[in-house]
Amino acid sequence: MTPLSPDRTARFCVADQAVAVGIWINAGLMVMKLLAGCFGRSEAVFADGLESACDLAAMLSTMIALKIGRKPFDQKHPYGHGKAESIAAIMVSLVILATGGGILYRSIMTIMEGSSVEPRLIAVLAALATIVVKETLYRYTRSVAGRLESPAVDAVAKDHRKDALTSVATLIGVGGAFFGATLMDPLAAVLTAIFIFYIGGKILLGATHDLMDGQPPRDWIVAVGTMAERVPGIDHVHEIRCRRSGQYLIIDLKLDMDPAMTVKESHAVSVAVKRTLFEHFPNVGDVMIHINPHEEAHEDLIRL
Repeated sequence: MTPLSPDRTARFCVADQAVAVGIWINAGLMVMKLLAGCFGRSEAVFADGLESACDLAAMLSTMIALKIGRKPFDQKHPYGHGKAESIAAIMVSLVILATGGGILYRSIMTIMEGSSVEPRLIAVLAALATIVVKETLYRYTRSVAGRLESPAVDAVAKDHRKDALTSVATLIGVGGAFFGATLMDPLAAVLTAIFIFYIGGKILLGATHDLMDGQPPRDWIVAVGTMAERVPGIDHVHEIRCRRSGQYLIIDLKLDMDPAMTVKESHAVSVAVKRTLFEHFPNVGDVMIHINPHEEAHEDLIRL
């Protein structure tokens, strides 16, 4: 089996670190919010704590997926194991959606039963601390996800942002309830559930897009074509198809070349194209090239 290159090893170590930091901080926030919600008599803060517990389980599954996804390609998986990250992102999204459903149900029941009470100050302080910590954690994790273009790490980052946003709603609700408007606490929990549904759905759609081999953004495709056409010997980029495998993108290129070229010459040009794309796009994992004769009629056979 081909060992991991230093570049691949470094990428995965950075991803592991980002997820690990989130796991430890989330564990601390979970305990704090559950205790503050329970002893501070806040439905919204306790719901926030339950959400953190689900997030912790989701991030652990992400860590496992990153370890699977770093395995190099083998005979059974010639395109690598990167899809494990997209599967993990879907798992994270499902946990988030399920958490939102549970919070929504509990909050509605509290409102219908009229059992909301005035929370204590500890609940307000817990919500405020969560906002600061989670927003900071989001910015750190998002920067890592942006550098690595990792769907799993990006899902974790969005989950941190979701926590920060929902904690704003929690703070408003528990703060209003603290000053006498007790109904605001369960209403804040309902708003929290709505935020959770939005973020969970967004992650689910993105991960499904990757598993269905959806194309990356159009401007990225254009940039690849422009870079390939700069290589001497390339007359035209005929077609570009691309799909994601974890932190890497796999590109299919159809290139128009001089039909008088020898096989050896066209091979050398193809290698130059691959090298150029690898140098300019660190998230490209492989480039598969098909050569067409320039300005001659040719048939593209496809059965999809």
